[in-house]
Amino acid sequence: MQKIGIIGPAEPLCSPELYRFGVRLGEAVAVNGRIFICGGLGGFMEAVCKGIKQSPACFPGQTVGILPGECADTANPYIDLPIPTGMGEARNLLIVRTADILIAVGGGAGTLSELAFAWQFGKKVLCVDLFEGWARNLGDKDLDARQKKLLIKVNSIGEIMEHLDNSL
Repeated sequence: MQKIGIIGPAEPLCSPELYRFGVRLGEAVAVNGRIFICGGLGGFMEAVCKGIKQSPACFPGQTVGILPGECADTANPYIDLPIPTGMGEARNLLIVRTADILIAVGGGAGTLSELAFAWQFGKKVLCVDLFEGWARNLGDKDLDARQKKLLIKVNSIGEIMEHLDNSL
């Protein structure tokens, strides 16, 4: 199973355009053999999970939400497996550690922390260059001398699919 982390803005920072992109992305990437891990809340995370659930390739257990709070009921309605952590934003560490590869779109401080964790753990991140935020700002950049070429700029869902297919 390929475990793909989904990182991006929650509801206050997720524009309608970004939400629509997330749904299209979820529909495209939801193939058998892929599990998706995210923060489990609204905004971009919800959009991608919604797209996954709309895909004919969707299967039970495909969407996992690592929640910041202690209540599973806070998960968006498209999460199959809500995992309440009670860890607040520290749960970002679990999302990155669990994923084999990540997709980042837009993003504020939470996304920035996930990008930094991914860098430190040597995880590749596909940074979508279509929306304002940390994913665009850091795509194709090295954060320090310890790693090289982990933050990969992508400009389309097709490019994301190509990278995911090649990372199996």
